[in-house]
Amino acid sequence: MAEFEFVLSSGERIPVVITTRRGLRNITLRPKTRPVREIHISKPWMTPVSTALRFLEQKRRWCERIFDNAPQKITVRPGDEIEFLGRHVVLQHDANRRANEFIVHDEASAMLIVGGGADMFERRVRDFIRSQFLVTVKQMVRTAPRELWPQRITIRDTTSRWGSCSTSGTMSFSWRLAFAPRDVMRYVVMHELAHRVHMDHSPAFWQTVSQLYGFGVERARRWLNVHGAELHRYF
Repeated sequence: MAEFEFVLSSGERIPVVITTRRGLRNITLRPKTRPVREIHISKPWMTPVSTALRFLEQKRRWCERIFDNAPQKITVRPGDEIEFLGRHVVLQHDANRRANEFIVHDEASAMLIVGGGADMFERRVRDFIRSQFLVTVKQMVRTAPRELWPQRITIRDTTSRWGSCSTSGTMSFSWRLAFAPRDVMRYVVMHELAHRVHMDHSPAFWQTVSQLYGFGVERARRWLNVHGAELHRYF
């Protein structure tokens, strides 16, 4: 349990985690809305905790807005229909099955029958989506010129970025993109592949993104800017 709490206007108590860092010159705040709702404060070595907490109070309106706008987590249950990887998928549970079964009806709809105990239902749905997301990303990568293919692809549950590309050739993607339209997923993949040529966000970089993606790249980019937070509503 955190030693300090920040009470929202709604009455919700948000744990506050304060850490001291040598070499830090200013107090920094980092509200987190997932996977748990917390506020992380980093302060310089000589700064009193009371000063850090006063700084947090000064930023109250900003913090309240972040937590108010964060999507509430939705629990998935048998019988629910959710959309991922471009399909509307009905979720079913069969405790007698040891393995999941994914039944594709057409390009827009499917059914996922989840095996195992009821207490593992959400976790197994999440793990299935993660695995299929990785398969889909690899398929999208292969549509680009081979010289841009990464050395390695990993998936993560990041909150600050949708993808990354290292100088060593490793690419990482947030599996939450599985809940975005496929054209938005493809935009992020092409964005990171463009970093294989330009490790910056220069005009030349954006031109490469447009060349890789084709028509509609700005529409996909805008969708992610507007709806990105919604991709964290499950699990």
